[in-house]
Amino acid sequence: MILDSDAEFHKPDADKLNWAETNFFGFYNAEEKLNIGIYALFRTNLRTVNSTICMNSGFAATPWQADYVDYQSVLPMPEGCSLLDFKLANGLHIRCLEPNRVWHIRFDDGEGTRVDVTYEAIMPAFDIHDPAMDPMVGAHAGKFAWGTAYNGHFDQSGYYEGTVTLRGRTIPIACVSTMDHSWGPRPERGAPNMSWLHAHFSKDLAVHAIFSFDPEKNGRDLSLTHGYVVEKGEIFGLKAGSGVTLRERDRYASTVELLLVDRADREWRLKAEGLTSFPWQCWANMIAFNVLGRWEMAGLTGYGEIQDFFELPQLTRLNADPATRASLSA
Repeated sequence: MILDSDAEFHKPDADKLNWAETNFFGFYNAEEKLNIGIYALFRTNLRTVNSTICMNSGFAATPWQADYVDYQSVLPMPEGCSLLDFKLANGLHIRCLEPNRVWHIRFDDGEGTRVDVTYEAIMPAFDIHDPAMDPMVGAHAGKFAWGTAYNGHFDQSGYYEGTVTLRGRTIPIACVSTMDHSWGPRPERGAPNMSWLHAHFSKDLAVHAIFSFDPEKNGRDLSLTHGYVVEKGEIFGLKAGSGVTLRERDRYASTVELLLVDRADREWRLKAEGLTSFPWQCWANMIAFNVLGRWEMAGLTGYGEIQDFFELPQLTRLNADPATRASLSA
């Protein structure tokens, strides 16, 4: 169960210099196909912060083809820093107005790019380690914690409202999307592959899921590890699920089809079309092939991000193998 105190930093393992605590806020303007990611990864034992601010509306194969990218990996962790209210040297300022419910996200790079958005949850925080919430806990797949990075972790869907100003052009934000918060040792080598995705149809209906996949098969077949449907504020943890991702642009998702079963034994069938692509280098050695997807489910249309994570040493090995290279076009 996630407590109010979990909105704040957790005591790191003293012997783990790679201990990390993260906040991710992702949101979008569907008409503009503009996908925005605001990320802070605190290495609390090292007193440094890795922060990325990314905005993208097209098919970007490299970071510099996106609308905006600012990657900074060794920002100083402010003295007396609190996750409830912190300012970083890159211009990011995040305040938690109600623990694990309401955040105000601001960013200003001093060069005409700004974010001013408030997030309000439409559900309680979903604890992937709580069997009362997550039916997958206890199952083999339910032990997935992204190595040890998700030793503590919650996902949560909510409503984002505000504006993004991109080099002087202001774009409204009014969408349902998903954030997360995690803490635990996070090495820069050895994390398993993961697909972290969600589909948002209204303030009353959203789906979020985490899958594992086989990189040797280009992540085609998805196996559920954690997830939920939130319907009118009630959480229905997922008890089973599978999916297929087809990738026509390198390892970016072109289409995703899902079959999910919730704790009430209801089936949910979803299909996404990738509207954008962006290579998010979230921290050293890790890249997420990010896509803003347009989702269809039972006659409803929604939007949400698809993030497929690979490590760079893994990718160089796969790219050197003719068999796995061929699977990219399969």
